[in-house]
Amino acid sequence: MSGARLLIGGVSSGVGKTTFTVGLCRALMRRGLSVQVFKCGPDYLDPTYHQKASRAVVHNLDSWLMGPLAVQSTFARNAARADVSLIEGVMGLFDGASPTDLSGSSAQIAQLVAAPIVLLCDASGMARSLSAVVKGFCSFEPGIAPRAVIANRVGSRGHLSLLQEAQLTEAPVLGGLLKRSEIGFSERHLGLVAAQEGEHEASFEAWADEVEGHCDVEALLALARTAPAVPFAKLETAPAAVRCRIGIARDEAFHFYYDENLRLLEAAGAELVEFSPIRDHTLPDLDGVYIGGGYPELHAAALAANSGMRAELQAHAQGGKPLYAECGGLMYLADAIVDLRGEAFPMLGLVRGRAIMQNKLQALGYVEVTTRAPSPLGAAGTSYRGHQFRYSILEGATGSQLDIRVKRTGKTQLEGYGAHNILASYVHAHWASNPSVAHAFVAACSAG
Repeated sequence: MSGARLLIGGVSSGVGKTTFTVGLCRALMRRGLSVQVFKCGPDYLDPTYHQKASRAVVHNLDSWLMGPLAVQSTFARNAARADVSLIEGVMGLFDGASPTDLSGSSAQIAQLVAAPIVLLCDASGMARSLSAVVKGFCSFEPGIAPRAVIANRVGSRGHLSLLQEAQLTEAPVLGGLLKRSEIGFSERHLGLVAAQEGEHEASFEAWADEVEGHCDVEALLALARTAPAVPFAKLETAPAAVRCRIGIARDEAFHFYYDENLRLLEAAGAELVEFSPIRDHTLPDLDGVYIGGGYPELHAAALAANSGMRAELQAHAQGGKPLYAECGGLMYLADAIVDLRGEAFPMLGLVRGRAIMQNKLQALGYVEVTTRAPSPLGAAGTSYRGHQFRYSILEGATGSQLDIRVKRTGKTQLEGYGAHNILASYVHAHWASNPSVAHAFVAACSAG
């Protein structure tokens, strides 16, 4: 594998990695270059911005969820299509699944794909102290050192000049971004508002202007081109002959999917057919349904009002066809969604209980899952890894089927709802952790 590439790491979360990434992406595209963007970690919101900015499918790279070989294979397969690859980090450069090692961190991804690191720092209120921060990041972990620095939220061009004159011998400051709150991206309880919900073209171009005006794009491109050629083994999963048709719910309410999951379904023999639970009143001819996460609570009235789609999905499930749902999908399968005002909206009623929104975060972190009963994802004892990030609870649910081990706390809880042909949980599963899950789901959909 050869090709220009950069990993854009941060000193911490919230330092502006996404805005710089989309701005640099567009600046490179203005030079006639094709850009492939990747996102470290389990995040499913930032990639919606990357995808719109780059006009290409974005792929997650997570060494804890996927394993090192799958990370390298996913990167090699998709980076080969582009002139330059940009990998946006997660949290701080060394933050990941463990407080004591590199597992799941941006730094580990940089190691796995041999990507030069650009460190993004919030430099507001800083001058020479930036040198101390960068020196610490360059010396903290042997063999891992940022090659360049971008200073974000600088007060003026004069402030940026001070930072560049601080004589950072470890990594030069190749530019910075001034404070521009008027072109920032909106946030809500899960993080950034998903890019599908609004037009962001003007913001992308504005951030590209900022990068062009205050950063040395040519030096960044030259740094990307220093990435060495490395012998990555690609895990080939060419699409098999079509064995079944699986519906993928995709609209404003449901759009959180790991692209690797969809690719694995196609490789196992599934034809993927998108439908909208908000706008479509009938289902296509399908053998199975996959409903991902999203914001069903924000569209609960529209979902409840679409009685035609609710009846179609109820008939699909009651007819014995497989239905798998994650997080927001689980909320849709419940008896009702209750919003923060206490208003209840009827949903599919395929899972007993009400999904009730809370003001505080209810779950966050990686999980390991082991099924305790046969399901559309395989036999009892099937294991895979995933991630949870939710503000709702399921009150009154019954029929637990999953044994979920949360690695960060060591706690085990029972979750997973439905029976036989239905499985729903709060887990966003990444099937690269166990590709046999995708094959099992396709087999279940083909059996009917």
